[in-house]
Amino acid sequence: MKRMLSYLLLISIPALISSDFIITESEHQKIDNANRWSNLLNLGQRTMKKRSTEEHGTKPVRELEIYSMKIDCKVTSRFAHNVVISRVVNRANESREADFDVELPKTAFITNFSMTLDGVTYVGAVKEKEVAQRQYQQAVSRGQTAGLVKTSGRKMETFKVLVNIGPAKKVIFELTYEELLKRNLGKYEMNIRVKPKQLVNHFQIDVHVFEPQGIAFLDVDAKFLINNLTSIVKKTLTATRAHVSFKPTLEQQRKCPDCHETILDGDFIIQYDVNRDLSAGSVQIVNGYFVHHFAPANLSRIPKNVIFVIDHSGSMMGTKMQQTNEALIKILDDMDTKDHFAIIIFDHNAETWRDSIFQATPDNVNEAKTFVRTIYARGGTNINDPMLEAVNLLDKAHQEKQLPERSVSMIILLTDGDPNRGESDPTAIQNNVKKAVKDRYNVYCLGFGYDVKFSFLEKMALDNNGVARRIYEDSDAPLQLQGFYDEVANPLLLDIELQYPENAISELTQSNFKQYYYGSEIVVAGKITDNNLESLTAEVFAQTANENLTLKAEVKVSEVENITQQQQYIFGDFTERLWAYLTIQQLLEKRVSTDTNEKQNLTDRALELSLKYSFVTPLTSMVVTKPEGKTNDTFVADKPLEDAFESEKPPEGGYYYVDSDPHFIISMNNRNDAICFNIDGKPGAILNLVTDPYTGFVVNGQLIGEKKIENNEKINTYFGKFGIVNNKMDVKVEVSTEVITVFHGEDKIIFPWSATASLTKESFSISILKEKNLTLTIGDDATFVIVLHRVWKNHPLHRDFLGFYTLDSHRLSNITHGLLGQFYHEVNAEIYNIRPGLDQGKPDATMIVKGHKLRVTRGYQKDYRFDPKRGTNIPCWFVHYDGKGFIDGTPTDYIVSSLFNSLYQ
Repeated sequence: MKRMLSYLLLISIPALISSDFIITESEHQKIDNANRWSNLLNLGQRTMKKRSTEEHGTKPVRELEIYSMKIDCKVTSRFAHNVVISRVVNRANESREADFDVELPKTAFITNFSMTLDGVTYVGAVKEKEVAQRQYQQAVSRGQTAGLVKTSGRKMETFKVLVNIGPAKKVIFELTYEELLKRNLGKYEMNIRVKPKQLVNHFQIDVHVFEPQGIAFLDVDAKFLINNLTSIVKKTLTATRAHVSFKPTLEQQRKCPDCHETILDGDFIIQYDVNRDLSAGSVQIVNGYFVHHFAPANLSRIPKNVIFVIDHSGSMMGTKMQQTNEALIKILDDMDTKDHFAIIIFDHNAETWRDSIFQATPDNVNEAKTFVRTIYARGGTNINDPMLEAVNLLDKAHQEKQLPERSVSMIILLTDGDPNRGESDPTAIQNNVKKAVKDRYNVYCLGFGYDVKFSFLEKMALDNNGVARRIYEDSDAPLQLQGFYDEVANPLLLDIELQYPENAISELTQSNFKQYYYGSEIVVAGKITDNNLESLTAEVFAQTANENLTLKAEVKVSEVENITQQQQYIFGDFTERLWAYLTIQQLLEKRVSTDTNEKQNLTDRALELSLKYSFVTPLTSMVVTKPEGKTNDTFVADKPLEDAFESEKPPEGGYYYVDSDPHFIISMNNRNDAICFNIDGKPGAILNLVTDPYTGFVVNGQLIGEKKIENNEKINTYFGKFGIVNNKMDVKVEVSTEVITVFHGEDKIIFPWSATASLTKESFSISILKEKNLTLTIGDDATFVIVLHRVWKNHPLHRDFLGFYTLDSHRLSNITHGLLGQFYHEVNAEIYNIRPGLDQGKPDATMIVKGHKLRVTRGYQKDYRFDPKRGTNIPCWFVHYDGKGFIDGTPTDYIVSSLFNSLYQ
């Protein structure tokens, strides 16, 4: 899937009927376990009929049919109001479930959702997040289905609702969301991702654009349109208005004349810009609110001074380092000769190329490129020292008059990890950098990959007039790096201030800006408090490369309002909603880099506006309640944060897990690094992972081998079954790749992996995410996650297998042992003498741990909790020979006789 500004619309049909459910139990609410197990078995056995049943090329019978899908977008002065409507009919003689799944930009706010069943419309309500969460938890406690919508990708997030449709019944889904289109490198872009997965009788995309400044160009691109079918796209363009429509017939949707597969699978992209000149910009006024867009043309660029601060610690090894070097070389090639630059690389130490800042002459650029090609990954991560050195280089260059008086100085930090050397406290680093910069320079922070703590980088950037951006670990990472640099490569204005009549305007959004860059745009909105104001004056003061700039625009209120009101298809209060949208975004951004007292005021104001204008923001949630039998199912749609996945990471005490064939990974040095090792065992062997004699807690895993061995190669083994027992609580859990069996006293409960389920008792709780993982909490003692890995059932070699992850073990005693348990209390190890290894790009080192001196090799293991397909790379030092010297004894010491026996039985 392309990861870009996009919206995805698809309807999918789950493999099971009613496969999402919650089971709760308390002392006052006993459930008949035998009946429950019988129901679960029936649930797992009820599968849906195939959607494409008839043979010999006849038309497939679809039980759930999308008979109408419409995407309606209205854009007024860059503010987009989008409505997605999907109509679905169930042609089966049984109930069926359908997903409404829409991808929308991260910068958008959902404002409305409704669904209509049996003539009754159920509307989502925007509430304060804590209130919504309480409603969600109450639904769970009553045994009702409840879902949290929290998924995100590179530039999009997903809204998803599942609804049950009765036989021969219809459902209508309608989602509304709004966003301010941001100008980037000279254009606005709207990317609508279309993926209905079936032919749709009435499919339609309508986009209306109204830009009073005049539309300079508008392009439409839909690469999924094959066989020269671009003529299906109709485009009408006048001076200030544009209309794009896409209404393919059933025949035009087919991949071939006799096919029943659809071509509607891809990105429908609209790009445009407006007319510009060297003026104070454009002002629109509606219902007492104004919006001012400012993006002048025909300006000379201002020289820039850039300090590149590049992480080359061990976790950057391999593709990341190669991609970074490739991007840096291209960026250096693109620098203007009037620019100045320096390069600082860091691992646990900082190293400056030529110890100064230099003009970007051809000779200096070529020498810098040669240096970049020699950078390789090694060591830890010390962010504090190189950042302070970058500030020092700029200070010294300015003091010695080496840099142009009118120029932009910036620091661009690229890192993939958290600080773990030198000053490692994130708050202290943020304070140190802010104190050194003193509001004089811009700090841009690029976080490479998912493992970096983005919130740390975001605050450091916002504290210092910059922004933070995540660079995703894909093949286009060099293009992402270069793309960000292109955004800040050409400064055109400095110290921009926009002024309006002081006594006539209130609630003004940000109106002072440090720089204006080529291809971007400044947007200011406010409320007109003087009801008798006949004309609105906007003045712009700024510095160009050579002089001070003053621009002025004056508009008559009645004339501007009349122009907008003439456009009947434009939603009328767009200026007020745009003002609220922009105000909320700026309040949320400002609270990241402010003190505690002011933060609460900013939060309260942002929440107030979010509720007033029904925006789903990080402070609010949309509660959707739908009918399902005799109960109400509650869904809570949240706004995912960039660091959302970080909240699901293990506690700061450390991480300990085993996955794949089998790879063990253990935190060391207070989670600043990790050690990993493999265990080669025989299929059928049962290994003890955790034994705590004090609490009676035991975790064992049974190994399975591949289906067959080719050419007498080594047998690869995996964990195919886990046994977890707490004797004091009389609880046993057996997890295989087929089912999860819970023994509690005389009760026996079996869950299939094919369903989402929860079971809560006083002594333990278990939560199963269908076909993905289960979370088990035993009293207050420990929490674990078991990940299910499914492989192709007809694969000649591989079998399904399991991974085991420790989330919390702090309540287990200090005599806990086992292959994982012996490390639950802090592991201290010293790494030194890092040197080239036998494998290129994988350095060796010497590690002292438990009194042993070991040779270790830098490598990676995968954490599959959050991305079960690709996993997340975790850098670690690999201990050879089955962990010899790192684990106590030998692997055979950990073999036990049954799935529930401890080491001492």
